[in-house]
Amino acid sequence: MLKRKVCFWVILVTGLVVLALYLFLPPRYPHLRPADIQPLPTGPNDGRLVPLTLKPNVIYGMGLTYSTHIKETASPFDPNIPPVIFRKEVISLCSSDQKVKLPGRKDLIAKVESLEPGLGKKLEKKCPSLPLLLDYEAELAFVLLNDVDWKRMNDPTYAPALGYFIADDVSVRTLAVLGEGKPNKSDYWGASKSFPGFLPVGKQMWVPNHSHANSLLVTTLTTTVNGQVRQSQSTDDLIYTPRQMLAFIARKYPDQLPRKGDVVLTGTPGGVALRIPYWKVRMGRLLQLGSLTKLSLLIRSNRTNKNFIKPGDTVVVSGGILGTIQTLFIE
Repeated sequence: MLKRKVCFWVILVTGLVVLALYLFLPPRYPHLRPADIQPLPTGPNDGRLVPLTLKPNVIYGMGLTYSTHIKETASPFDPNIPPVIFRKEVISLCSSDQKVKLPGRKDLIAKVESLEPGLGKKLEKKCPSLPLLLDYEAELAFVLLNDVDWKRMNDPTYAPALGYFIADDVSVRTLAVLGEGKPNKSDYWGASKSFPGFLPVGKQMWVPNHSHANSLLVTTLTTTVNGQVRQSQSTDDLIYTPRQMLAFIARKYPDQLPRKGDVVLTGTPGGVALRIPYWKVRMGRLLQLGSLTKLSLLIRSNRTNKNFIKPGDTVVVSGGILGTIQTLFIE
């Protein structure tokens, strides 16, 4: 009898220790490192700044492409698995110095219902208080200046013609979290970023005279909210090159390949408003929580988080030679 009790307690304590280690040990990312990028020179003879005019058929977005953002959101990383890729509706495009109206509760519920019939009604009942958890995301973006020669994508000397500009990929985190763990997760991400005005862009773009396969415009992305710096990181910390991103997009959307005029958002660095302790993320995976339960926990854990965008906030995104974007958010 004594031996059984001892065995029971040994097993219990061992299990609790293993669980504690799983929940509270910081995640390790041994393979997470910047891509092998060849910075584009930006001298007067290396390219030109031109007014930005966009008429894309499709706007593609890349998620979790900076190590700082991966770590702050406790997201998994596997170099053999492509990043999250989503499509953002063209209606989200707007220029700098615009006022952007925050979506209302009905807008949010309608968007959820369009993604998963019935979920919007459940959301309405379960969450009488439904904050947007509206977030900013400074990003380097590029537009395809010509059609991609997809047959040459494996040619190490081939470089698609790109023009670079800056963007603010505004996101409703309340909506995005509902897609976590679902096969169509990227659809929720895209929907959370597709309200009118949710893609303010700069007024000019850099067009290089010459590019290489791993070329990238290297500049520092900075975000301020009401004058307070929230993000500041160089684009040379990206873990994928633009050409790799195009290859990932082609793999996911083979029937809708990016074409001339289409836009790609390359992802945001760390410093966003959203905060998720990694132990909570792991607990959610362990318990296989439902989407509405995850949302309730996210709202609770960010109840005192004052960094999310509110009516009256002014967000400024800057990108060196690419200029700045200023956006006033209103109710």
